[in-house]
Amino acid sequence: MTTVTQVPVSELTRHPAWLRIKTAATELQPLQAANGSIEDAADHERARALVGELIEGVAALAPQFPHDASYLSAVQDDFRRWVDGGFGVPDFYDSLIEFQPQQHRIDGLAHLVVFPMYTQNGSRSRLVEAVLVQVIWPDFVADLEAGDYSNKLFVPIRFLDFTAGYDTNSAVLFPETVAMRQIPTFTWGAIFADREAARFRRVLRAAVDVTKLDLPAEAAELLDDQHLTEETFVMWDLIHDRTHMRGDLPFDPFMIKQRMPFFLYSLEELRCDLTAFRESVAIDRRIAALAEPTAEDLELARHARLVQYCVIFDRIFRFAITGNRVRNYDGLGGQLLFAWLHQHRVLHWTDTQLAFEWDRVPDCVNELGAAIEDLYWRSIDRPKISHWLAAYELVSGTVEPHPASAWKAGDLPLTGLPRELTDKVMDDEFPLSMFYEAFEKKMRDVIASTSGITGTSA
Repeated sequence: MTTVTQVPVSELTRHPAWLRIKTAATELQPLQAANGSIEDAADHERARALVGELIEGVAALAPQFPHDASYLSAVQDDFRRWVDGGFGVPDFYDSLIEFQPQQHRIDGLAHLVVFPMYTQNGSRSRLVEAVLVQVIWPDFVADLEAGDYSNKLFVPIRFLDFTAGYDTNSAVLFPETVAMRQIPTFTWGAIFADREAARFRRVLRAAVDVTKLDLPAEAAELLDDQHLTEETFVMWDLIHDRTHMRGDLPFDPFMIKQRMPFFLYSLEELRCDLTAFRESVAIDRRIAALAEPTAEDLELARHARLVQYCVIFDRIFRFAITGNRVRNYDGLGGQLLFAWLHQHRVLHWTDTQLAFEWDRVPDCVNELGAAIEDLYWRSIDRPKISHWLAAYELVSGTVEPHPASAWKAGDLPLTGLPRELTDKVMDDEFPLSMFYEAFEKKMRDVIASTSGITGTSA
């Protein structure tokens, strides 16, 4: 494993320069408007002093991050330009294009990230945020990425410390969230695998208790091993993330900013997860067929099996009941997977106890993935509205729509504009089943407790 020599993480998070940065950013945030500017001239003197603290803190901490030298220099210049411009809408384009973490995917490497930005699942205001992160890049993931699962943009990371915008459910660090004058070609996207793993473990532990699930021994290891779970999520995320760009796609169904019925986003996210599931099944089966697998082969196969457990349990236990019921596309994806497994009789809810026929699960899940892939393949030859109707048919064939649904009744303006069809979709087009209504009540406090969780706080 390639590693890098840096001061210990504990020293970084206690470093006076980092604490200076964190304090200054925190005090700046209440002075900022939603667009990142500081509108009240009476606040400018205080803001100027705080930005000075930020700049001095970044300069003092920069020697710990020689791999980010050009970025940390540029971000100081962008802060100075913001001050000199009278604290208008911030523009950190110049420093953003200098930050290239995908060029340094080295296990344990730390980065200091300071930008005016919004955080997904948190504030939509572009406030100054500061984050200390560390790369997670185990050898087996490096080998996967160098082989059949290339994804040069993918950067898995863990939290070391952060300001308030990340004390939320946000588990991504994306360049498009930064305040900037123009949109560059994005070259990286970072995912906090430690937060994903930590909230998964907390939710799974509670769900096992609530449902009386007899957890397979290999899956049970995830409950007690944060490091193992992080590495498993990195493998899942690597394959998921690259899938958005690959396949028989109806013209990039998720990335292009367009208004569509939310269940189409459900299918796209689920497609990517089920691709990671399918590839993990294939990897495990390929290694199982080897006459003399190496120790590395066996370790990869282990992670491949764990990815399958993580996809299923995260989707049905956490995704399905997280967030509100207003066009919750991740929630619907979890509902769809649960109902599919139940209706194919490989998941059983009997005598108030959950059970799986694990030997049948891989092929059953792959059948759902194949149904979504076929929908996409056929969509290439279909008009948009026909594709939407076919997607609705796929989902509603497994998850029961709301009885008042115009889509369920077929009362749709098919000769109108596509947005008229979108307007007919109910906020909660596919309500929670009776199972999930009861399950959500028992899990509500646990789900809420995962906001802001990290690998060290799990």
